[in-house]
Amino acid sequence: MEKIITFEDFTKVDLRIGTIIEVSDFPKARRPAYQLLIDFGALGVKKSSAQITTQYQKEDLLNRQIIAVVNFPKKQIANFMSECLVVGAVKENDVFLLHPETKVKNGSQVS
Repeated sequence: MEKIITFEDFTKVDLRIGTIIEVSDFPKARRPAYQLLIDFGALGVKKSSAQITTQYQKEDLLNRQIIAVVNFPKKQIANFMSECLVVGAVKENDVFLLHPETKVKNGSQVS
């Protein structure tokens, strides 16, 4: 187990539901990745880089709802500014995206 945090620490992480509306190759990334545009409803559209090319084709990601951390600071990745962190489960070095079981409103909080 990693370091123990308090519930107050956890409440600082803003996890939201968004829908992927655009997927592009990211040839300048060090490891194979996609550039994603994600619609978070009232929070707007945010960009993210995701190393998920081994498990997902671009067309399979379009209109897929995902979970992301939206309150991290922006991060420069090669020539791309990532604005949120898409979350997933790791199995044998592959990332499998976490998502709601049913479609929900973009921007919905995860608790």
